[in-house]
Amino acid sequence: MEESREAELIREVLAGDPRPFEVLVRRYQGPVYNLMLRNAGDGAVAEDLAQEAFVRAYARLETFRLGKRFFPWLYTLSMNVVRDWLRKNGRDLHVFMEQPSVMVRDQDRPDVERSMVERLDGARAFEAVMELPPAYREALILRFRHDLSMAEVAQALNLSVSGAKMRVSRGLDMLRLQFKEASDES
Repeated sequence: MEESREAELIREVLAGDPRPFEVLVRRYQGPVYNLMLRNAGDGAVAEDLAQEAFVRAYARLETFRLGKRFFPWLYTLSMNVVRDWLRKNGRDLHVFMEQPSVMVRDQDRPDVERSMVERLDGARAFEAVMELPPAYREALILRFRHDLSMAEVAQALNLSVSGAKMRVSRGLDMLRLQFKEASDES
């Protein structure tokens, strides 16, 4: 969905017509639900959390800056819903977010990032991504599955652009290491 179409829908909602918000919910319910499921691990809880995210988004829609992409804003809000749920249930997302990284550099291959993007399309790669600590998993999913820019990844994860680049780079390094270890075992 184009930014201009999203902005038009949001203007209509802010003008008092709630129906256009349904279009945004239908467009983004899958990614928001998947975010909740990845973090909660339970389908029913994920549904409740996704619903809560959309309720909050609707209530705070006036804080959205027109001219920006809606999805990074919604994702940030959704991450806050997840954080609140984790804290309420005695879990701390920051424990996951601050996991030590595995740094592996492959200086001999300039096409490593392109190669990793291609691998992210496969089922094996998806399983590997899902095994990553949440901080790196979310960064990679936003960057490569949802095709967000680094600035948008940074916004969605409440990081600096440099921090977002580091998360994506380290996530790719971790995947690279997983694939290398798997190929060494075979």
